Amino acid sequence: MSKSNITVLTHVSLITCIVQRGLGNEIVKAAQEAGAQGATFHYGKGSGMHELLGVLSVAIDVEKEIINIVVANDLADRIFERIYVAGNLDTPGMGMIYMTKLEKAATHIAPEILERLLGHDS
Repeated sequence: MSKSNITVLTHVSLITCIVQRGLGNEIVKAAQEAGAQGATFHYGKGSGMHELLGVLSVAIDVEKEIINIVVANDLADRIFERIYVAGNLDTPGMGMIYMTKLEKAATHIAPEILERLLGHDS
């Protein structure tokens, strides 16, 4: 096994957005336009709010898409706001969004990009 260095990212946040099934691609597109590099999403099933909002005659689909995006802290607020608007999250039953500060994260970063980020350009 070869020894490799771990590049740890420390000034990052995780934005999680839960929306009705079929809206994930629009959320990811808005996030990327705001500066996010990519996203991961998966499917889930919600419960609880469906019954509560059903009383208000708001139809809620229980099938959900959960989008996770790791972003630099200096871009986090802008990306969060763009996602909120793109997902119409100010409308009852459309979903929710939250942001969590991460202590650290790690992934492969190409050496030439890492040199630029650390200011070691010649």
